[in-house]
Amino acid sequence: MGVEIERKFLVTDDSWRSAATEAIPMEQGYLAGSGVTVRVRRSGDRAWLTIKGPTAAGGISRREFEYPIPVGDAVDMLTRFCGGGTLSKIRYIVPYKGFRWEVDVFSGGLEGLVTAELELSSPDEDFPRPPWLGRDVSTDPRYRNRFLAAELLRKSRA
Repeated sequence: MGVEIERKFLVTDDSWRSAATEAIPMEQGYLAGSGVTVRVRRSGDRAWLTIKGPTAAGGISRREFEYPIPVGDAVDMLTRFCGGGTLSKIRYIVPYKGFRWEVDVFSGGLEGLVTAELELSSPDEDFPRPPWLGRDVSTDPRYRNRFLAAELLRKSRA
């Protein structure tokens, strides 16, 4: 069993792009509720099922289990269970002063939204902030991918 400790920020400009070392297209959708998040994610020829518990420690830490699954199963789950609530984004890996940032550039119904995430080893770990980093939204539920996917689903049904 793992614990995810993650900080999330809005991104203020594109200056991070020149430092990006990878660009990983992703689709993801959410399968369950009740305080537990069950996510299916596909990226190219790989796919995962992730189960996350409720947040603790100031809203940036939670239990996390992640398992590889067949891509065909992921595509089927995204299509059958997630409907119009599927997120599409490209995740860029951006090293900065010894830390590995994940910058997500959303497309489709979330076009224009860019967030940066950083996984930490403890909730109070100090880290250098890149100049392109904006407001900390780690504890703002409106920026959780699950909430964003639910908003897309709501809009697709309206």
